Amino acid sequence: MKVSTKEKIRRFIKNYAGVLSFFILMVFFRSAVADWYTVPTGSMQPTIEIGDRIVVNKMAYDLKIPLTNISLKKMGEPSRGDIIVFESEAAENRLIKRVVGLPGDNISMHNEILTINGERLSYESISSANTKNQAIENLSGLKHIVKYDQTKSTRLASFNNVTVPADHYLVLGDNRRNSADSRVYGFVPRSEVKGKAGSVAFSLDYDNYYLPKPDRFLEDLYTL
Repeated sequence: MKVSTKEKIRRFIKNYAGVLSFFILMVFFRSAVADWYTVPTGSMQPTIEIGDRIVVNKMAYDLKIPLTNISLKKMGEPSRGDIIVFESEAAENRLIKRVVGLPGDNISMHNEILTINGERLSYESISSANTKNQAIENLSGLKHIVKYDQTKSTRLASFNNVTVPADHYLVLGDNRRNSADSRVYGFVPRSEVKGKAGSVAFSLDYDNYYLPKPDRFLEDLYTL
C-alpha cells in the first residue's frame, strides 16, 4: 500500500518532533550549566554510539557562576564509573571516556581483565558474535557493557600495576580494543575534566540521511 505524502509528514512529526524540539532547546541552553558533545568515534561503544550528542553536566564537579568569571573548583569529584568529558593536552583533543582509576588506586590489566586495589573485576559474557564480543563489567558495583572487537589488535590488553597519582584519573573507553585512552595518553589531570556525561540528547544516523534515531533520544548512559 502506497503511503501518501501527508501520512509521511505525520509519521515524521510523530517520530522526530521531540528530538527536534530538544535540539532547539539545547542550542540556546549551552552555557556554564550544561552542554552537549558530539561523539565522532566508536571508542565508547556500545554505551555511546557514533552520531550521539551527549548531554554534559558542567557543574557536576566544578561550578562557574554564570555571567561572571568566578569559578569555584572542586565542588565534587569524579567517581569510579563516571563518563567524563575532558580537554586532553596529551591527545590535543576533547575526549570522552569512563573513569576506572581514582587518585591513589593501584590498577593492572591482564588479558583485558582489570584488577583494582587487589580485587579482580568480574565479567559476565552477554554476546559471542563473530567479531564483536561483549561482556558486563562490574566496576565496583556499577555494571556496564564493554566491547571486544576481535578484528582489532590486543596490544593494549595488558599493563603492569600502576598507581594513579594525586589529582589524576585513569580512564578507559568501553570499546576496549578500539580506544586511545590512559593506556595511550596516560593519566588525566583533574584540571582537564570539564563535566560528567549523563544521557544522549539525540543521535543522528549517518547511514540514513543523518536522520535522528528515535530509540536514542534521552537514552540514559548508566542504564544497561
